[in-house]
Amino acid sequence: METGISHLKRQAAERAVEFVASGMVVGLGHGSTAIFALRRIAELLRSGKLEDILGVPCSSQVEADARALGLSLTTLEEHPVIDLTIDGADEVTPDLDLIKGGGGALLREKIVAQASRREIIVVDETKVSPVLGTEWSVPVEVLPFGWRSQAAYLESLRAEISLRRDRYGAPFRTDQGNWIIDCDFGSIPYPTGLANELDRRAGIVAHGLFLGLATDVIVGGENGLEHWRRDSRRGSERAGIDDRVSGRARGGQ
Repeated sequence: METGISHLKRQAAERAVEFVASGMVVGLGHGSTAIFALRRIAELLRSGKLEDILGVPCSSQVEADARALGLSLTTLEEHPVIDLTIDGADEVTPDLDLIKGGGGALLREKIVAQASRREIIVVDETKVSPVLGTEWSVPVEVLPFGWRSQAAYLESLRAEISLRRDRYGAPFRTDQGNWIIDCDFGSIPYPTGLANELDRRAGIVAHGLFLGLATDVIVGGENGLEHWRRDSRRGSERAGIDDRVSGRARGGQ
């Protein structure tokens, strides 16, 4: 039986799929919310309501899921510009800034997001925070070589760190074979400054601060759906009443 949170995730994801049109190249996000979008796209393709969709998966797991559902896939080498991506997030603010990477696919997710004309993020209402870092640590993907020096650097930025491990106790490996250090910085009122500090460090491959990348956020809540849009002149704004549809636990996207 679908839980309350799962129901909200599905509603948000299926609303995002309404923006997918036939002939699009679509980024396929990773995680427990984005999978609902993937299933809905496959359903619409089977029914003939969508045609000629090519997907760019954000992880090897999503690639396997998409193939199992019969979706046609492509690559960024073949299609370097993506029309629309639907993905989840671990934490989102009203400014449409995000923390992502709870599922470990942050590097590919960021590459796909940067290649997308439109990045639609789908979350349930528990993922909304006033400030990034309120409920979620920042995943930092590092090369295994010299990882302890990266750990020391992250601690110098006042992070409480933890090397992510798999179910067998070994370091968790991303699709690129890198490791992830989860960094609790506490609340992050100025995420751009932190992102710059992380971007400048050799050995840090990617981090989970996704700033200025989301064009839309669809939030599934007990009182219905909210659609937030980014306005390039004013940061972001919540959509009007016409975009409302009836209808702080940690966890993966």
